Amino acid sequence: MPATFVVVPVWQGSVSARAMSHADGAAAIQGDLPSAATIVVDVPVEAGDALGTGVQRYSAILRVRERTEQALASVSGLPITIGGDCGASVAAVADASRRTGGDLAVLWLDAHPDLNTPESSPSGGFGGMTLRAIAGDGAEGLTLVDDLRVAPGRLVIGGARAFDDEERRFIDEHGVQTLTVEDLSDPTLVIAALEATGASRVFVHVDLDVLDPSALAGLSYPMPFGVDATTLVALVREVTARFPLAGAAIAGFAPGTPEAANDDLPTILRLVGALASSPSA
Repeated sequence: MPATFVVVPVWQGSVSARAMSHADGAAAIQGDLPSAATIVVDVPVEAGDALGTGVQRYSAILRVRERTEQALASVSGLPITIGGDCGASVAAVADASRRTGGDLAVLWLDAHPDLNTPESSPSGGFGGMTLRAIAGDGAEGLTLVDDLRVAPGRLVIGGARAFDDEERRFIDEHGVQTLTVEDLSDPTLVIAALEATGASRVFVHVDLDVLDPSALAGLSYPMPFGVDATTLVALVREVTARFPLAGAAIAGFAPGTPEAANDDLPTILRLVGALASSPSA
């Protein structure tokens, strides 16, 4: 079945100075998606309140999660979530876990492991807590629980190059598989790591800051020494050829201007095409 694109222009999970540009990035990508196969989630205009959770803008993020899950529930084919910041992936992974009965691994391609909790986060930004919430730790309402959560042994992190102390502790304690930027140039290493999880279905999350800043200008957290675009697209194609996808997400596009967005879109659309080429689509 063809892919359905669920556009989630959420920006409230980012604490970057360019946070609101994530909404512009989602809208820019949406403009090149087939309208008949695209659902747009309504994101609140207001920033939202922490409500004592330790998560900045918690109330707005919670509302977006609920609306995103409702949108995903209506999708019959392969759902590809288009953020927005990384927070959109919590609802997307929950949907994928539900579809597979928990038979799911998550490939997290990101310059950051996003494994903080509200207590450990240096910023309170939910984007940096997203994968930890997927693993079952975090603020109530934003955290996957029971049969929806993805166990640490089924997480594979690729391309991360900035770790906080708590993130390293969690990785070491739970034996989370991590792959370097160099590892991503060899798809067999990534596929072997996914096979080692024992899952038969995969969710692929791509935060665009896994790319080197020379490959994409519209990054809210550009970090040097990332993967190049050709290598990333080739990797995604190899993974989708080996594993049926239960879902996917692209996040982290924060263009500075509409003109800059146009310059970056060809690279992003190549990634979209690689994800949509999955046999699940």
